[in-house]
Amino acid sequence: MDIKAKIQEIIEKVKGDKSFAEKFKANPLQAVKSALGINVPDDQIKAVIDGVKAKLSLDKADEALGGVKNLFKK
Repeated sequence: MDIKAKIQEIIEKVKGDKSFAEKFKANPLQAVKSALGINVPDDQIKAVIDGVKAKLSLDKADEALGGVKNLFKK
């Protein structure tokens, strides 16, 4: 399984599907299992979850910093 590709797939699903985003927030393990549609060991799914959470956190931080940067532009 290409974990990086699965992380990107789940990130896009979280960002594009509010219902899935709520499921991911409430129970990330079940949400990712259902999105993958294949039987994968929990430790691999947890790696995907950790990657998704890290990427989403970075995206939020980048958005916040982008707003701050715009305050200083002329």
